[in-house]
Amino acid sequence: MVSVGLLLRLRAKPGREGELADLLRGALPLAMQEPETTVWFAVKLDDSTYGVFDAFPTEDGRRAHLDGAIAAALTDKAGDLLAAPPEITPFDVLAAKLPD
Repeated sequence: MVSVGLLLRLRAKPGREGELADLLRGALPLAMQEPETTVWFAVKLDDSTYGVFDAFPTEDGRRAHLDGAIAAALTDKAGDLLAAPPEITPFDVLAAKLPD
């Protein structure tokens, strides 16, 4: 079961949209290595806006993710790829349907 999550909105600099998309696609293997990252989605919302939605069973899992390799990679490239700082919204999960 998941109890907490994160929603990130990322706006790419003009001309850097493809690089941001590639960075997010490349982060999937890192998410797969995080035992408490129960669900992880990288999404394209429009031509320049991307997002990440992930959920965790515990607050410790959420904190570990924020301190992990995906966050480090995004922080490292943020100045080059992002038009504005990421919008990070933590949330509590009220109900969830997950695969068995």
